[in-house]
Amino acid sequence: MDKFLELLNDIFNYRLFAVGESNLTIGLILTLIFSIVVLLIIAEWIKKFIVVKVLKKYNIEQGTRQSVGTIVKYVLIIAGMFSILQTNGIDLSAFGILAGALGVGIGFGLQNITNNFISGLIILFEQPIKVGDRIEVGDTSGDVIKISARSTTVVTNDNISVIIPNSKFIDDQVINWSHNDRMVRFNFAVGVSYKEDPQKVKRVLMEVAMDNPNILNSPESDVLFEKFDDSSLNFNLRVWTSDYINKPGVLKSQLYYEIFRRFSEEGIEIPYPQRDIHIISSKEKIE
Repeated sequence: MDKFLELLNDIFNYRLFAVGESNLTIGLILTLIFSIVVLLIIAEWIKKFIVVKVLKKYNIEQGTRQSVGTIVKYVLIIAGMFSILQTNGIDLSAFGILAGALGVGIGFGLQNITNNFISGLIILFEQPIKVGDRIEVGDTSGDVIKISARSTTVVTNDNISVIIPNSKFIDDQVINWSHNDRMVRFNFAVGVSYKEDPQKVKRVLMEVAMDNPNILNSPESDVLFEKFDDSSLNFNLRVWTSDYINKPGVLKSQLYYEIFRRFSEEGIEIPYPQRDIHIISSKEKIE
């Protein structure tokens, strides 16, 4: 048994290489790995505790809670890493050379990673987007479900997760439908025949909007008479909603189904494009 313990001690104290004035042994490396794993677990637990238990009591939005929790997690990991290295006698001065080499690497091959990491910090501090927001960036539209150090995860209406680099939210134009709140206004175009009474059309459209439970009563819906088109009188039904911000197509379909039904009941004609064609014969051209 003594020989086994002595062998085990020799293995743990076997010197692999030196970092500055510190000797890295197998036992020290195992200790560092174990300490870092424990640090990551504790940092994640503290983040969840702050988000779910502490900040929730103050009625702070979920996105803001997640941002604060993530920042705290990063701070704990950085501080914990330095503490672990110093506690285990690692010469941190040797990391100055490593930092210089890393800087050269960043300059040549890690620009995108660094850019996305810094962009992630900017997103967490400035909060142009938060977890739970409805956003559009490029051709992607969906709900933000996770903001990490390098990328942001957005889930579309088709339940597809899209991983977007954080730099896209800093460099490109981003539409945030719920930046202030989740109440938005949608505009739906409606065209009727020239023979119809505009006041009657407005009344029917307003009734359709008021009867839909997914449309807010305040602010009120309204109808704009937009223009005299080639074949129709064009109206714009403007409605407010907070429930259908992530599925405007569904709300549009509901309204159009009901508008078609009500127009049929009221005898309001929905026009189709018409063109008058005049045919001139060759004989008429000669005369």
